[in-house]
This record gives sequence, structure tokens and C-alpha cells, in this order.
Amino acid sequence: MKKVWFITGCSTGFGRSLATEVLAKGYYVVVTARKTADIEDLVKSYPDTAIAVQLDVTKQNEIEQAVTITIERFGQIDVLINNAGIGYFAAVEESEEAEVRKMFEINVFGLAKVIQAVLPYMRKRRSGHILNIASIGGLRSFPGVGFYNATKYAVDGLSEALYKEVAPLGINVTIIAPSGFRTDWAGRSAKNTTVKIEDYATTAWKNMGDIRGYSGSQPGDPVRAAKAMIQITETEHPPLRLLLGAAALRGARAKLAELQQDFDTWATVTEGADFPKEEA
Repeated sequence: MKKVWFITGCSTGFGRSLATEVLAKGYYVVVTARKTADIEDLVKSYPDTAIAVQLDVTKQNEIEQAVTITIERFGQIDVLINNAGIGYFAAVEESEEAEVRKMFEINVFGLAKVIQAVLPYMRKRRSGHILNIASIGGLRSFPGVGFYNATKYAVDGLSEALYKEVAPLGINVTIIAPSGFRTDWAGRSAKNTTVKIEDYATTAWKNMGDIRGYSGSQPGDPVRAAKAMIQITETEHPPLRLLLGAAALRGARAKLAELQQDFDTWATVTEGADFPKEEA
């Protein structure tokens, strides 16, 4: 049987591009969004291989219903794409608790709940592949998006632990870490704080302005990203982490260099925090 894909957040961005490409390749696809009207156009040309399902990842009943519908229709879930997510622009001190909690509910807890709902079916078949959409901002932080970074660091950490838990069960996990792509993430999808602290004008505000101004002209191509994600699901040994975009690779390498410098510079102090070794 052809693989069955379950993709969250398909109304825009990576989710829409990925659903389009996966359907074109002939796979079975469960295309989800908070409003099915936003995704019906994606599945109308594929009535035998695609279904549109309503899914708000913050609602447990909708998660359970979406998974149940999938199993009843296709009998299995082979590839889970956790793509649903939002952004929020604010310096850490400016950040509003309600907006931060909303972002964590979607980006972290919603993702985790979908994984927990799907895993029993993957474990039963001893196969499957989970792709969690994180960000280069889950490896390297930037001013003005600190709490967004925190959600993506959480996705990265959760995914790495999950990888170690389920690999012996025949299930793969990949963390997708994109840089700037021409999606709507930096457009209407991400909110700005209503709090303004002038001291952050040259750091957080500047970066927020740069990101907003860059929207629509990012170098990343969502279609090429979708093809890359499909490619790793078709390989025997997929990576734990897949960077997408040249800027993501540059950023990750810069972070590695920064870590190496700090580790080496302070190695004596680091090792000195242990109890002294007993003398022979």
C-alpha cells in the first residue's frame, strides 16, 4: 500500500506546498487545517487519495477525531508532518503572557498531542516517520523573537528525545530547521507585541523590522523544501536534523563555532566544577 501522510497546518506555507507535492506524487494524504474551506481546493483533484479534515492542534477532541478518520479511511499513518505553528514578535521584556502561552500551546503542546495520538498506530506497525517543523531559530536565537525561539528549541529537544525512544521500534524522527522561506510566517501569521520599550530599538525592534521587510523576498523556495522533505521520507536512513536553506546552514555553523569557542575557553572552569579526583 502507498504511504499515508498526515499533515497539520495546510492552509498556507510549508503545509500547503508539502500537501500539493505529496498528492502529486500519488501518496494518500490527510490534509488538515482549522477551517476545511481553506484546503478543499488542495484535495478536490485527488478524491481517491486525499481527504480534508478539520484540525485545531490545541483541541484534543479534534486531534483524536482527525486520527480516527484517518485510520478508518486508510488504515494507517506512515508519515506525520507537524507543521502547524505561529510566530510572535517581541523583545523578551515586551512579550505579553497571553500571546506567549498561545504560541506555546500551538507550537509545542499541540505538536506533542498530535504525536501522542499518532504514535500508538506507528508502534503497532513498527514503522513510521515523524517530521517536526522547527526552525534555524530552534538552534540559534535572534533578538525580537526570543519566545518563538523558545518554542522551537522545545520542539528540537522534544524531537531528539523522541528519536532515541522510538528508533528501536522502527520509527524515524526528523527535525526540520528552515531559514527564511517565502511563506506567510513573517506576514499576517505572526503578531507584534503592543508593548514598546525604547531601549530595544536597535536590537529587537530592528530585527523585527528586518524580518517583516524581508517577507515575500526570502531566498527559500517552499516547493523545493517540500521536495526535500519528501526525499528524506523515501530514504532508508533519514537524518535526525535537516537544515533547509543556505542561511540555515550558515547560522548552524556559526552557532557551532560559538559553542566551540566558549567550551574551549572555559574548559578548565567547567571541569573544575566536579569533585576532585581521588588521588591514586
